[in-house]
Amino acid sequence: MRKRNRNRDRGFTLIELLIVVTIILIIAAFTIPKLTKSTIPAHETSAIASIRAINEAEMIYASSHPDVGFTPDLAMLGGTTQTGGEGTIDNNLASGRKSGYTFTYTPGEKVNGAIRSYTITGVPDQVGTTGQRRFYSDEAGEIQLGTDTFYAYVVNQLYDVQYVRHARP
Repeated sequence: MRKRNRNRDRGFTLIELLIVVTIILIIAAFTIPKLTKSTIPAHETSAIASIRAINEAEMIYASSHPDVGFTPDLAMLGGTTQTGGEGTIDNNLASGRKSGYTFTYTPGEKVNGAIRSYTITGVPDQVGTTGQRRFYSDEAGEIQLGTDTFYAYVVNQLYDVQYVRHARP
């Protein structure tokens, strides 16, 4: 009788510890994908807010500099006035990347020496991980959800490739 009690005083057996570790790993395998999927709406919301901030900053810049119009690039909206920027958006956004999205700013053509239009696109860095949807806006300020045709336009602009539209099944 005494021998049996002494074995119990030593602690857990190797089998018991392996079973506990296996159960923890199984639970983690189920919850980790759900945690990463829950960040996608947050990244998409941040992308919409970032495009809205760029639109507002462009309107402020254009009204402050009517002879110049809109900015030639995003970097001009960031920074500080000492570094030559306007300081109306944060530096992360001015660099073109924020919260799992890459933002591409394209100024329009100059009319009488001033830029009178622009487009801004937000594309997820990794579709399915950082975001599912693409966003687009222009000087009108309306933020639109991207479609396949829109994505083809963005890819054409960024990488100068040919796009053949395929019908969805």
